[in-house]
Amino acid sequence: MKVATAVFAAAFVAAAAAAQAGPSALVARGAIVEQALEHVVARGEGLGTLAARYGVPVARIAEHNALDARKGLAIGQRVAIVSRHVVPTPPFADGILVNVPQRMLFRFEAGRVVAAFPVTVGKPGWATPTGDFTVTNLQVDKTWIVPPSIQAEMLREGKPVLKQVAPGPDNPLGRHWIGTSLPGIGLHGTNAPSSIYGFRSHGCVRMHPDDIAALFESLHVGDRGAIVYRSLLLARADDGRIWFEANPDAYRREAGLLDTVRELARLQAIDSASIDWARVEKAARQRPGYAIDVAWAGDAGSGVATTREESAR
Repeated sequence: MKVATAVFAAAFVAAAAAAQAGPSALVARGAIVEQALEHVVARGEGLGTLAARYGVPVARIAEHNALDARKGLAIGQRVAIVSRHVVPTPPFADGILVNVPQRMLFRFEAGRVVAAFPVTVGKPGWATPTGDFTVTNLQVDKTWIVPPSIQAEMLREGKPVLKQVAPGPDNPLGRHWIGTSLPGIGLHGTNAPSSIYGFRSHGCVRMHPDDIAALFESLHVGDRGAIVYRSLLLARADDGRIWFEANPDAYRREAGLLDTVRELARLQAIDSASIDWARVEKAARQRPGYAIDVAWAGDAGSGVATTREESAR
């Protein structure tokens, strides 16, 4: 159960009211998407459940609420959630963009974000491929034809070796499948919603059942998409604040850290002197997986982020 406390942009009010709070209620604010809400814990929910649903690391939720991450949550307990991510620049005006390290999917219309969702991507050794693609098919209740490579993994792990799984509660594809032109790669739901927002799949992009259902209805065969690998993201928001997001480099593809961020600043004409490089360096080293304000003290809005986060407590 969720009680929204964020102030939504006008274009998102109707959609947020219809969907209640959740990733679909993330508000686009130029260079970032964000959401602040209060979640009322239901039976069976824990910090991992909330992290998966909102695309926020467990450690972040625990820290923000002064909770012990090792302990469970009580039914009816109120947990403040602040989800904030930098929006990667897409190679198109209309389409869907998946950023692997960020474990986020963004849908664009006319160059602006209209939806954003947490996802699960391939685990190391089963990397989700990058590249442009088109949507090739949209299927409901698809039978999962188990690839030989996954059958071999089942055998190694001592599990029953399955060749196919019929639609139903045991099907790991969930109810919705969005096929792509990337060989063997699709976007799909799941029968394990708590597995979202991680590096756990065999290469496909896994989404919460509610999120894939919403995305499914918005797409058509032939729509464009892209999968990118950008663990470090920097952007100046419409209000002048500077946001930096450092995500896990799960596939060990990126290096350079501060040099990479300096280049990102240069490409966006962000004055290096306006950036708090100590904060950038700490985040780049820890890779917490959420956007932080790195404007140098005294820059526009440098203290606003804390005020907004505390308002969700």
